[in-house]
Amino acid sequence: MALFRRTPASVPATTARRTVRDLRVGETGTVCCLEDPEMALKLLEMGCVPGVQVRLSGRAPLGDPLMLVLGDQEYTLSVRASEAATILLKE
Repeated sequence: MALFRRTPASVPATTARRTVRDLRVGETGTVCCLEDPEMALKLLEMGCVPGVQVRLSGRAPLGDPLMLVLGDQEYTLSVRASEAATILLKE
């Protein structure tokens, strides 16, 4: 399983995967990989690793930050919308 995804410029935008930012409140997904290598270390240290289940538990009134619940242990994490956009979900 790849940790990072690099998308060639020739890949159309319609093939883009769903990200954590795309989740609706209460919806869950499974982390596939992290798109931004610079942000990846921070997210990995906070428990956002490939294969972990993530649930969007809330959004701030203006949509940023997002509150996530990671894994079975109900670990809660708040991330910016821009950070959530780099977390790709399995299809």
